[in-house]
Amino acid sequence: MGTAHTACGETELTDRRDESWVALDTGADPAELCGRLRLAHDQFTSAGRVVRPVRPLVAASWQRSARARVSPEGAACVELDEEDVLAYRDGHPLARAMPVIRELTGAYASDGEHLAAVCDAQGRLLWVEGHPRIRGEAGRMNFVPGARWAESAVGTNAPGTALAEDRPVQVFTAEHFRRPVQRWTCAAAPVHDPRTGRLLGAVDLTGGDGLAHPHSLGFVQAVAKAAESELALLAPPPVGEAVCLSALGRDEALLVADGRKLRLSRRHSEILVLLARHPEGLSGDELLVALYEDEAVSPVTLRAELSRLRRLLGPELLASRPYRLTAPVDADFDTVARRLGSGAVAAAMTFYNGPLLPGSQAPAVVRLRRRLAGQVRAALLARADPGLLADWAYSPWGEDDLPVWQALATALPGCQQTAVQARLRELSAEQGLATGLQPSHP
Repeated sequence: MGTAHTACGETELTDRRDESWVALDTGADPAELCGRLRLAHDQFTSAGRVVRPVRPLVAASWQRSARARVSPEGAACVELDEEDVLAYRDGHPLARAMPVIRELTGAYASDGEHLAAVCDAQGRLLWVEGHPRIRGEAGRMNFVPGARWAESAVGTNAPGTALAEDRPVQVFTAEHFRRPVQRWTCAAAPVHDPRTGRLLGAVDLTGGDGLAHPHSLGFVQAVAKAAESELALLAPPPVGEAVCLSALGRDEALLVADGRKLRLSRRHSEILVLLARHPEGLSGDELLVALYEDEAVSPVTLRAELSRLRRLLGPELLASRPYRLTAPVDADFDTVARRLGSGAVAAAMTFYNGPLLPGSQAPAVVRLRRRLAGQVRAALLARADPGLLADWAYSPWGEDDLPVWQALATALPGCQQTAVQARLRELSAEQGLATGLQPSHP
């Protein structure tokens, strides 16, 4: 195995195609593993071998796989036996979309000697269909119904990484984290509930070199969209029109209902956030405690605010005894929480426009704001993706977040650290803390 040095001073591997990129020791320190994964992989052209940097998506996935202590050898774990798989998938939301998925992928998979697979949001394979010989070969690495192919379980692979990134993903041969999977190419796209946006699972195509084409990624993405459209057609109509509430990064929430856009006062924003968070409703006493720090505030004050809010929204939207919203609410802060819950950190960040009602001092809102920001921040630090960390660090709410800046400095290659190291020195001086990180260039 030879080495070459990049302009950034990093080392690239120039190994043969049929060998592993990196000899991993799963007992090693995760930080060391992540550093060794910032390498290059071999790409071949008809003119010969070309060494290029690993794709950022794959590098980030390998880093997550290393931190999860995924072994580079072995097969996926089968978590559900045949009986359990049948019972589970029959009740799964994606079961209703399977006729469309089969119609679109059946001939493509059989004729091209590929497999079409569908997994749930946790990466468990529910359906694996296609060419019999390919199914037999894939079965030897447990690419079978009931096996868990989440990225955290088996490392970089199209369905698992598509779920982790919440976007269509194509993974070629040696880009897979585990060696037994490196003879395969796969493309996958996530599927969401068309009404709530909740991640339901992913559609995947797995096979040989025939899938190593950009059209494969476009095709599987089209299949996922068709599945979502089918679910939208089959879903029962919602009770009342959905209400959209945007409260992240703004002190005055924006409400969209019945075609109207309403900019709410700060107090009305707080009330709507709490009612959206509690669709079952809240009593007057519960709202009073949630909204006011001063226990001496009279219930009459709250009733006056609710009366003004009812006149603004209309009595058909705000009910009482208990106080509740009568239509489903699509709130941006709930969307972020759902995306984080499914492991889709990048997707969560696209919806996170800042802290929840940042100027609010209502006790319950403060707790919600801190909890959500803490969840997003913890997910970013765990993911250690330089792009996502930079989004947070360079935002108004993250510009003084020393641990995030430290994580960003660690995640970036040396030649890109100049500005980050300068900011770290500023923060260290301002906060009187030692970062323990030295500038790349004295």
